Amino acid sequence: MHKNLTVINHPLINVKLGILRNKETPTWNYRLTMQDVARLMAYPLFLNLKTEMHNIETPLHEEMRVPYYAGYAPCLVSILRAGNGFLDGLIDMIPRASVGFVGMERDHETAEPIAYYCKLPSDMSQRQVYVVDPMLATGGSAIDSITKLKEEGAKDITFMCLVAAPEGVEALNKAHPDVNIITAALDRELNSNKYICPGLGDAGDRYYGT
Repeated sequence: MHKNLTVINHPLINVKLGILRNKETPTWNYRLTMQDVARLMAYPLFLNLKTEMHNIETPLHEEMRVPYYAGYAPCLVSILRAGNGFLDGLIDMIPRASVGFVGMERDHETAEPIAYYCKLPSDMSQRQVYVVDPMLATGGSAIDSITKLKEEGAKDITFMCLVAAPEGVEALNKAHPDVNIITAALDRELNSNKYICPGLGDAGDRYYGT
């Protein structure tokens, strides 16, 4: 059993994940389904969201205390470019969030991540940070991205993906044991080309139709 790992088992998410796995799913349907899954996964993702109580008055002229976002807005960090498929749906659920980007691409010969871009909000140490990338394969991109976030001061970090490989979960746990991982599926293994099996192919290419 992997540490710090939550695998969501929900029938609606499972149905939509099947649509994403199907190689016949067209780009337009893939995009909509990816965003749907992100919205559904927002509920377990934000279970630890910090709130504080505020006073309001209802339309019936009653005063009451209700929860509201606490302090600094949470930060959603997309690992480019596939992470943007998750980002679009999550922003719908928490529009107050700040957004950051870390650009990572895979070297197709070595399967190692190559960083090419980083843009983050200020005061990362004050924010709850949610890193999103549909695939957790070798773990290299997630590890390097989270390392960069910690260098910028981030302390409270959660990672969300759609599909994870056991090898990637183990590597991320080893590199960043303080980071919780939330996924919709833990797949069987990586193949010789370091792609997740059974997987769903290249999430970025399928989302953008490239």
